[in-house]
Amino acid sequence: MKKLFFLMIVLGAVAVNGFAQTAPAANADLAVATFDAQNFDFGKIKQSVPVTHEFKFTNTGKVPMIITNVQASCGCTTPDWSKEPVAPGGKGFIKATYNAAAAGAFNKAVTMTANIPNGSVQLFIKGEVTTTPVNNR
Repeated sequence: MKKLFFLMIVLGAVAVNGFAQTAPAANADLAVATFDAQNFDFGKIKQSVPVTHEFKFTNTGKVPMIITNVQASCGCTTPDWSKEPVAPGGKGFIKATYNAAAAGAFNKAVTMTANIPNGSVQLFIKGEVTTTPVNNR
């Protein structure tokens, strides 16, 4: 019984050590998107007037960043983005235009897919669409 227990301990240690060594090395072959901010609050906005925010980022990785897709969480938000590869140290953008058609609070996500750690990053816009005139922006 002691031998079996000892054998299980040794095999477990070998298995754990073996799996740890198969993990990928540092993400040297990935770009890194460092955003100025990942959330933006429009505050109160006027109904039927689309609003746009531009999220700016710097590629702080060592390889060019290639954005393969940017997708909004709903059809009321239209994304635009840097289409050309963003060189290391270079700057890029993700734009989110929200169609302020329906009155009320909103909170929307925009997902960027690229050659970055985890493969994607989410950006968020929020605000409140009002039917009364607003005096901001």
